[in-house]
Amino acid sequence: MLIDRLVKRINALSSPIVVGLDPREDMIPAFLFRESDCPLKTVSNAFLAFNKAIIDAVCDIVPAVKPQVAMYEQYGVAGLDAYLKTIEYAKSKGLIVIGDIKRGDIASTAEAYSNMHIGRVNALGKSVEVAQTDFITVNPYMGFDSVEPYLADCRAYDKGLFVLVKTSNKGSKDIQDMMLANGGTLHEHVGSLVQAWGREFVGESGYSNIGAVVGATHPQELADLRKKMPHTFFLVPGYGAQGGSGKDLKDLWTKNYGAIVNNSRGIIAAYKTEKYKCGEENFAQASRQAVLDMKADLGAYLP
Repeated sequence: MLIDRLVKRINALSSPIVVGLDPREDMIPAFLFRESDCPLKTVSNAFLAFNKAIIDAVCDIVPAVKPQVAMYEQYGVAGLDAYLKTIEYAKSKGLIVIGDIKRGDIASTAEAYSNMHIGRVNALGKSVEVAQTDFITVNPYMGFDSVEPYLADCRAYDKGLFVLVKTSNKGSKDIQDMMLANGGTLHEHVGSLVQAWGREFVGESGYSNIGAVVGATHPQELADLRKKMPHTFFLVPGYGAQGGSGKDLKDLWTKNYGAIVNNSRGIIAAYKTEKYKCGEENFAQASRQAVLDMKADLGAYLP
């Protein structure tokens, strides 16, 4: 089961960390830009070179990476090519890949998204895998029929989902914290649905391939959801640049960690900060040190 492979990898490395590969043009060292016939291709190629260097630097100390597809899609076909090649390269280094796609749409459209990102697409009578992603993030706030096609591909291909429950952004309270007439909040209700959807996907670790996204920036809600969802594996954004810290996650951990914490800008742009300032040519080494420092910070609050 996929979730068991992730749990084993986290335990082997004592590293419940996923590196968010969310590059922006202003993050990329100038020497990685190679002139081409198209500026979109030039930037996308630099993204890929940047990602490969960071993957090489951290693949022995983290179990997973999480590319955010929007950062690539904005550059069109060239950007999407860099996204797919980033996934392929990460997989070649033994990493588990979480595709941060946050899709949420009606069933027929969800099926098409799922075909690309975790399933297979039929092309001229052949079943073709487009992306090698292991997990993806999905938005459930259109209801079960918008999630069901993804579950079918999880079932068929041993893939996984991280379903948005309580997101790390400040505005999440506008909708996700709404009180329901029968008691509890909307995000708590969604959490209970995620548990139910995941029951058939539970592995030997006691966790399911169907996990939940819960932000580090809401420590009280995180602690409450952890109690209510003890057997659901969490993907936790919001650490680092968004303000979350190891202390905020002290109530997160359960058996076999039970969660993986994302850090994007704090790792991939570490070389640009005063703490790790070491010159553009050493950007990947700065990212490695940022991972090691994050590991120490989280470790200080592990049970």
